[in-house]
Amino acid sequence: MADEPLDPLARLTAERACERLIVTFVHELDLGEPGRVAELFTPDGVWEWPEGHRRIEGRDALRAYFGSRPADRLSRRICTNILVTPASGSTATATTYFTTYRVDGHTGGMVPPRPPTQVGHYEDTFRRVDGRWLLSRRVLFLAFGGPTDHVGGTDRSPS
Repeated sequence: MADEPLDPLARLTAERACERLIVTFVHELDLGEPGRVAELFTPDGVWEWPEGHRRIEGRDALRAYFGSRPADRLSRRICTNILVTPASGSTATATTYFTTYRVDGHTGGMVPPRPPTQVGHYEDTFRRVDGRWLLSRRVLFLAFGGPTDHVGGTDRSPS
């Protein structure tokens, strides 16, 4: 039953599955195919930023949003302090700190170091659907943020 307390192995398994989902999310954005991030959400999944009142809901909208990332964007996200809290065998929450380094206009090679574009944390809600843990809601909170530098010298607004 969903409301029964989890035994230690079930708790550990849920924590690890959710942690892996968090890492897979940033891996797809930085090194994979950004549009595939949508598949890590439930069909009714939500991505939101309270600052600026941005909200994307549903896999199709998420796929379009993440898939519209500029092709010349180079980014690396560092996630730390991942704290997953299973609530049941089918629900969990997590808080993850992140730092994002990002430039647009990248055509290859190494870029000289820059300060991070964003520093903040995610607050996630997970649901287990057909035996697979998925994000049902991700909320992004920025403590520090700025424009994305363009390697050619012009800045773009954060996205």
